[in-house]
Amino acid sequence: MKPSTEAAKATTIDIVENHPDEEKLQLNVPLLLQPSYAASKSIASDELRNLRTSLKCCALDHSSRVGKLVSYVVFIFLTIAVPLFTSLFVRVPASPSQLDPFNFNKLLQLPQSALAIIAFFTLSRFFRRCGLRQLLFLDVLQDDSMYVRRGYTRELQKAFRYLACIILPSFFVELVHKIIFSLRVEISVQSCGIPMNWVVFVLVLVSWVYRTGLFLLACVLFRLTCELQILRFEGLRKLFEGCGSDASMIFREHVRIRRQLWITSHRYRFFIISCLVTITVSQLGSLLLVLESKSDTTFFNSGDLVICSAVQLCGFFLCLMGAARITHRAQGIVSIATKWHMVVTNASAESDQWEAQMPEGLPSPTGSDSDSLDIYISVTPQRPSSFQTRHALVTYLQHNYGGVTLFGFVLDRGLLHTLFAFEFSMVLWILSMVAV
Repeated sequence: MKPSTEAAKATTIDIVENHPDEEKLQLNVPLLLQPSYAASKSIASDELRNLRTSLKCCALDHSSRVGKLVSYVVFIFLTIAVPLFTSLFVRVPASPSQLDPFNFNKLLQLPQSALAIIAFFTLSRFFRRCGLRQLLFLDVLQDDSMYVRRGYTRELQKAFRYLACIILPSFFVELVHKIIFSLRVEISVQSCGIPMNWVVFVLVLVSWVYRTGLFLLACVLFRLTCELQILRFEGLRKLFEGCGSDASMIFREHVRIRRQLWITSHRYRFFIISCLVTITVSQLGSLLLVLESKSDTTFFNSGDLVICSAVQLCGFFLCLMGAARITHRAQGIVSIATKWHMVVTNASAESDQWEAQMPEGLPSPTGSDSDSLDIYISVTPQRPSSFQTRHALVTYLQHNYGGVTLFGFVLDRGLLHTLFAFEFSMVLWILSMVAV
């Protein structure tokens, strides 16, 4: 895709020459669209500033030793210390008509903290080995076309809409639940004149926001990586348009994208598998506890269960759907390449057949018969080895059509159907145990 990049650079130069005020023009152009950005270091005011702000809010700034120390202290306090304190020293007065909410609370503290631990160490490992731009493959942006660069800016903005649509509604519901909860609990610790109920309320709410934010941020980063790779597949699809497409250029671009997908699969495979196991155990355990309980369930005693289950499922399905979409696009390239190969081969065959029939049926174009130029069919000349090259490209794509994989298993729609069937079977099994 280097010719497209050079064309984009040439267009930018022409625009600058037509406007004398170059500085104002550069300020209006997004950094991701500037060719010089790909070779520069990350800038604080670029399109990634929202991601950096989110990472700093989750105390994931590991750029210095002090930042790393603060990150680990905040992580241990909000992920381990606060949930452990609430499980041991906060209790609800006994009520025969109500189910003890800490049956749910103790069940939910473990998976919530487990998902936060998985996300924290996953993100920490990413930023220890590479930066944010390398994680999103923005460091190789100069090899992409202008279409891909413009799509990058759009997808970066869409990623935060995903994050906001999940965390904001759940935060307001959690806020109402924690207010009601803090008014009814008792703290078995000496208060020393401090309103411990409201201190616990603030700590529990901040801990929930931190753990939920960590998990959702890792999910959004994976979904963003998948969406950005889909843009590259769209750019690859555009290379097939026209009969003069270069098979060697398409091959090199596909190899580059395949390598990035392989890196993405290795980066996130532990995160996806660990989240799948944790969420499955959490949801099935919650279902079993609710069905075995003889008390009425209310918003007070089961609000946390509903909120946390919704957040976990939304975040995990965000990852699965992103992986399934990129795998679907990767598999669709095979059919596009086959169609392109057929069109080019058919056009070349028709051209050869037409030229063979011309001496018999039609006169060759001459100066005295200029009207024959209107019906003369011309096809871009093909080298003798072009058919073999296209056939080799199609064969290569047929054997390398996978997208995101987990230890060799492709994350596609078929795998999603399998996971759904497994989870549904487990639910039916639990229902049968309770009914019996």
